[in-house]
Amino acid sequence: MRIIPLSEGSFTVDKTKIFVPFDTDTDELNNRTIGSLLVEIQPFLIITSKDIILIDAGLGFYTNGKLQLHQHLSEHGINPEDVTKVLMSHLHKDHSGGIAMKDKYGTYSPAFPNAIYYVQQREYEYALETGFPSYMTEEISVIEDNLNTVWLNDDEGIIDRYIKYQLTGAHCPFHQVFWIEDDNEILFFGGDEAPQLQQMKSKFVAKYDYNGRKSMELRNKWWEENAKKWTFLFYHDIKTPFYRPII
Repeated sequence: MRIIPLSEGSFTVDKTKIFVPFDTDTDELNNRTIGSLLVEIQPFLIITSKDIILIDAGLGFYTNGKLQLHQHLSEHGINPEDVTKVLMSHLHKDHSGGIAMKDKYGTYSPAFPNAIYYVQQREYEYALETGFPSYMTEEISVIEDNLNTVWLNDDEGIIDRYIKYQLTGAHCPFHQVFWIEDDNEILFFGGDEAPQLQQMKSKFVAKYDYNGRKSMELRNKWWEENAKKWTFLFYHDIKTPFYRPII
């Protein structure tokens, strides 16, 4: 499988849930609000033998009037129309901002018009109920009217016989994770329950998680049992976007 990280940059975020750009060469974390976290925002494009897959969709920022995700795709010779699947771990705004784009009239439409969007239905309902600042309901509501949306209702299942999903519910109540198995490789995306390499190896309970202890136990289990077998994708890791085991 070909893995293409689509980094939108580094940011700090505090309890206000506002993502502030951070230049790792010139900015100092100590100058930010106490408790600020330093994170990368990094969707992934995965090219398999069957599909061109986008995993999560970033903040949805624009550069020179163009959706940043679209710009990144074009740099790799891929058009938004080429994406066949969009897999969503959850719908927090830093993961779902790029699933839709707004035209000059303020109308939202799917940013990847030919893709099938795979969304946990209970997460969508929870997002609409919870709203701002964690969720941007106006943007994500486009998936409700999208004929290409597949609502996932089970706690686990298989997509097209080679993508597995499982509801884990530790970072937020209806968070889900994915495995893609293709070309003798197992790729794992743990979303915000496995966001950074360093967290996989430490006993770290995050206050920002819905169930921090469960998140810790899940990522420790995933790493201890599968570090030599799976390729891990890290959505929020500044230095290590993905980890491939040495075989």
